[in-house]
Amino acid sequence: MTQLEAPKATKVVTHHQLPEKWKWYDYFTFNTDHKVIGIQYLVTAFVFYLIGGLMAVAMRVELYTPESDVLDPSLYNAFMTNHGTLMIFLWIVPAAIGGFGNFLIPLLIGARDMAFPKLNAIAFWLNPPAGALLLGSFVFGGSQSGWTAYPPLSLITANTAQSMWILSIVLVGTSSILGSLNFVITILKMKVPSMQWTQMPLFCWAILATSFLALLSTPVLAAGLVLLLFDINFGTSFFKPDAGGNVVLYQHLFWFYSHPAVYLMILPIFGIMSEVIPVHARKPIFGYKAIAYSSLAICVIGLFVWVHHMFTSGTPPWMRMFFTISTLIVAVPTGVKIFGWVATLWGGKIRFTSAMLFAIGLLSMFVVGGLGGVTLGTAPFDLHVHDTYYVVGHFHYVLFGGSVFGIYAGIYHWFPKMTGRMLNETWGRVHFALTFIGTHLTFLPMHQLGLQGMPRRVAMYDPQFAGINHICTFGAIILGISVLPFFINVVWSWMYGTKASDNPWDALTLEWTTASPPAIENWEVLPVVTHGPYDYGKSDVAANGTAQPAV
Repeated sequence: MTQLEAPKATKVVTHHQLPEKWKWYDYFTFNTDHKVIGIQYLVTAFVFYLIGGLMAVAMRVELYTPESDVLDPSLYNAFMTNHGTLMIFLWIVPAAIGGFGNFLIPLLIGARDMAFPKLNAIAFWLNPPAGALLLGSFVFGGSQSGWTAYPPLSLITANTAQSMWILSIVLVGTSSILGSLNFVITILKMKVPSMQWTQMPLFCWAILATSFLALLSTPVLAAGLVLLLFDINFGTSFFKPDAGGNVVLYQHLFWFYSHPAVYLMILPIFGIMSEVIPVHARKPIFGYKAIAYSSLAICVIGLFVWVHHMFTSGTPPWMRMFFTISTLIVAVPTGVKIFGWVATLWGGKIRFTSAMLFAIGLLSMFVVGGLGGVTLGTAPFDLHVHDTYYVVGHFHYVLFGGSVFGIYAGIYHWFPKMTGRMLNETWGRVHFALTFIGTHLTFLPMHQLGLQGMPRRVAMYDPQFAGINHICTFGAIILGISVLPFFINVVWSWMYGTKASDNPWDALTLEWTTASPPAIENWEVLPVVTHGPYDYGKSDVAANGTAQPAV
């Protein structure tokens, strides 16, 4: 621009052109505010969690006795398939990434919104029709091929329902790709200039790694499912063994996404842990850089472990050895995180809030699940327990004891910021106790069932396994009951709970520098970062969590 040129006018949307705050009905509309979208994700995902949980309780009641006396075997298969699908694709992934990610990322990095607000809204609104397709498939018998949809079984059972299942997962996958692209651009381009990379909250590092992983792996699953859809409906033979197709190829395409999907579900939870523990232990996080870089390491190594799900699929010995080694290696960055959290707790002034209880509970659960994962990732052991209840026990310790406990910790921690109200801590502790006891009763005995040889995904079993199944069913009922105090607590507190201050936990990350709930544009003036996000106890940070003025 020369000295004679006048600067071009730019259209600026001021705060006064927006309402002071959103009304309740705005949460049912196509709203582009990242905070509204985050709450839409969380509430919608919780509804699907309730539906999937009811299916789980029904299956456990069926498994109380060896005979098929509650659910018809076909209905049991449909419940088993769709329970797993709902919990993974419509509960944990949308809640952990879409819910907490959308609500928190702009607040944590000092931005007013996501990079692409309309794309963000589109990503959310792909989820309700995906859920409707999945549940609507029960009109046609429901998909009965398991949540892995392995051919040839998926080619010959309930074809209309199976096609609806595939379309549902493709919609969710598209949502995941759009959301991940938005997160990457937002974090890389929109953090406040005063925030250095080493001052970025660890939740942001976790979401960044998760987004890269989703962008690399999700298209592979979508391709495999589209090919399967063509085999079912259009006469192709990509996976039909009697027509020259290759069923093992489908397994490779499926697991190249679906093992990284485990990290899509747990990496955001690791980020939540790294935010909750330092605040409630009143200590700086131990090993900030190690925890941040370990998220990126999991992202890379996680792409090279998928074949450990296929050790019994005719995998050659050299491949078993390679993927056994890579599976053991991926446990190292996870161990780095756990060590960092335990070291943060050590010697801290721990406040046993509901959020902290769930975070500590997650630590114990995930260690049990992780040890089970190490054994299953070792080919000689996996060959003996593959497709037994040992796998079910391990899987649920990682995903329920890990991801769901982490989601609960995040809700108890950030509920005051989301709603401006405090949750009732007494009911929070009741919720934790029931959930902790129910999880161990339900899933720990499953390891013994697997070692004794009980196969998974069956409605009828040998009577010798009945005793342990009784314990698992009692645990599942306790887990089902545990949701009630949480649900009542959230609804009551949202309407009538004690009003929260802007920073009830005296935390140091940027989201606590705005109002509770935040203003529509987050801040009138963007914040300036003057200290690290975990500088608890530092001399230049006040006791109430605010930076001291520079001298």
